[in-house]
Amino acid sequence: MSAGTPADPGSAGRASAAVLRREVLPEWIDYNGHLSEAYYVLLFGFATDALMERVGLGPGYRESTGNSLYTVEAHVRYLREVPEGGEVEIRTRVVAAGAKKVRLCHEMRLDGELRATEELMALHVDQHEQRTAPFPEAVAERLRSAVEEPPDYAGRAVG
Repeated sequence: MSAGTPADPGSAGRASAAVLRREVLPEWIDYNGHLSEAYYVLLFGFATDALMERVGLGPGYRESTGNSLYTVEAHVRYLREVPEGGEVEIRTRVVAAGAKKVRLCHEMRLDGELRATEELMALHVDQHEQRTAPFPEAVAERLRSAVEEPPDYAGRAVG
């Protein structure tokens, strides 16, 4: 599998089983010799994009409807360093889905070890009206059927 492609081992079409793999590029490394914090968020953003495509909210949907998913809140935990050159794997799970919003948890691993997590809340927005809008029923059903139990870190505050 090439870097940057979504992988889906054994998911049988479940949106929540989406896994994204990316190589850590040299330009993403900070002065401490590991992945800079902004690039953790970039990688998690790529994972959100991959999930959007899987559930029917990809670029074609955005172009044809003027609707998209907007992240409105995120909580990132930086647990271990990520060095240059490794291939990170980000697993995305849907932990809640409503009529107009979805809550996701991303887990970044390298060599099987958890390196970072991100929990986020995103809203489905009609870009022309500049307000939230219900998901199309097919998308809403894909999201609802993908909901998994939240991990133990979900819902925590910074403390």
